[in-house]
Amino acid sequence: MGKQDPGSEFWALIEPYTGAVSAVRHAERGYSSDVTATVECTAGPMFLKAVRESGPHASSFAREAQINPYVRSVSPRLRWRLHQNGWIVLAFDVVAGTYAEFAPGSPDLPAVADTVNAIGAIDCPDVARDWRETRWDRFTDQASRFAGDALLYTDINPDNFLMTSSGVSVVDWSWPTRGAGFIDPACLVVQLVAAGHTAAEAEGWAQRCAAWQSADPEAINAFAVATVRMYQHFENRDPAPWRKAMTEAATTWAVHRGIVSARAVPGP
Repeated sequence: MGKQDPGSEFWALIEPYTGAVSAVRHAERGYSSDVTATVECTAGPMFLKAVRESGPHASSFAREAQINPYVRSVSPRLRWRLHQNGWIVLAFDVVAGTYAEFAPGSPDLPAVADTVNAIGAIDCPDVARDWRETRWDRFTDQASRFAGDALLYTDINPDNFLMTSSGVSVVDWSWPTRGAGFIDPACLVVQLVAAGHTAAEAEGWAQRCAAWQSADPEAINAFAVATVRMYQHFENRDPAPWRKAMTEAATTWAVHRGIVSARAVPGP
């Protein structure tokens, strides 16, 4: 089921930015927003994301707006932002593309891996200096290995990589952070295993990333273990099928690296 229309008051609020709205296509994906829609309007087509300022994702919208000027080489341009009447709205250029396919044999894989490498090549801007990556810290006693000065995206999944005629466009920069550069390629590895790759095949794609090539293998091992623990934690809190799949993928990867027993792999 698609998202519900936010109502006439919302459309009146943004009309000074859009002009008359002639068509709205609500996106089926984009689960953290109250509104995700492509809008045809007097000001030209634009993609809107909106949340209520009282909701849990308001702070991520602020980060996404702040980081956008620095990641436009791989992402759509933020055209305007609005924080008014209880709403936070971000309007982006429309990206005409299809969701990336991560499965083995997909023709999208080289471009996806190269885009992860391109993200790693973006200098971490001053605005992100205080956004230290900490989400894996509580699942390890080696958190210092995850520290660094690379700009991290971390939300790597097929829904956020759009294949266009000119390359890959990475959307939904909701939680960029600063940390060790190998973390984004490692996140790609887990997603590829979840999509059906062997762990060795997945690491082969990560090998296209400079930050992976230069990483300390022991730091990657520590991250793999922390990732297993993290997904196990979230699965225990909410055993949704996709959480179970991510736990299995992370565990398969850790087994491949020889740091988790095969007996720890969750059953089918």
